[in-house]
Amino acid sequence: MFKKKILVVDDSSFFAKVISNALIQGNYQVVLASCGEEALRLVREEKPDLVLLDVVMPGINGFEVCRILRAAESNNLMPIIMLTSKDDHEDMLIGLDIGADDYVIKPFDNRELLCRVNNTLKRIDRNRDANPLTGLPGNLEIMRELDCRIESNRPFAAIYADLDDFKAYNDVYGFCKGDLAIKLTADILRDEVKGSDESSFIGHIGGDDFIAIVNLAAADTICQGIIEQFDRRIRDLYLPEDLERGHIVTHNRQGTETLFPIMPISLAVVTNEFKAFTSYLEVSDIAAELKQKAKSIPGSIYVKDMRML
Repeated sequence: MFKKKILVVDDSSFFAKVISNALIQGNYQVVLASCGEEALRLVREEKPDLVLLDVVMPGINGFEVCRILRAAESNNLMPIIMLTSKDDHEDMLIGLDIGADDYVIKPFDNRELLCRVNNTLKRIDRNRDANPLTGLPGNLEIMRELDCRIESNRPFAAIYADLDDFKAYNDVYGFCKGDLAIKLTADILRDEVKGSDESSFIGHIGGDDFIAIVNLAAADTICQGIIEQFDRRIRDLYLPEDLERGHIVTHNRQGTETLFPIMPISLAVVTNEFKAFTSYLEVSDIAAELKQKAKSIPGSIYVKDMRML
């Protein structure tokens, strides 16, 4: 199994050994550096998943190493946890201010150190996968979430959301307004799913495609709420004259005029109520069929798969 790589930077051989042993027990691969210069070289060569960085070292201290690493765009998402034996609040603020993700005071409990490393890596992994526009989890987390629901055999409803004629809206109103429409959709999904149950999940597949995985019993109510909110709030992103006409106008390369209605939303609902799935791909395939059917019907609508097999 793939192990995350941790670079431990500490000029104390005693603390370096203590930290290494704790991390190895936590199933991490460990690389050691005893000074700042060596740490900068090993970051380039080893590409660690996280750096545990002592503050007080000969030559380049930990603060300066952190500043140098954060100045390089390639290291922006690499997590850095500062280590110090000085219980100094000012040192903590300096470390956080220059870009450290967390701070651990020596001596520390091994369990605390592992918890901070684990939590920091999980948070960074989520951020890497998250959609930069909406902040919602992306495809990797969506796949993991669906497979987890399938494996646990818990009843669920996967609501796939897609904006109809989004490209036409983008062409007429521009990408900035298109981004606002996508953000609005994300906000509406959060609003409607929020009260469903604690295990609900919202993901951003990409572009104008979203997914919400919710309690089976709440699916219909959530779909109705999404449609009601979307149809009401999307109108705020149109000019009055387009609202009055009830459509926008686009022209293709040949100059042919095409009319598109005020943008509706199509929802495809796939559940494990009547069938058992073996992977997220099966759920996605059914959702694609249902979305095609929903898009063939004018206006905002949700379509649920009720087939027994």
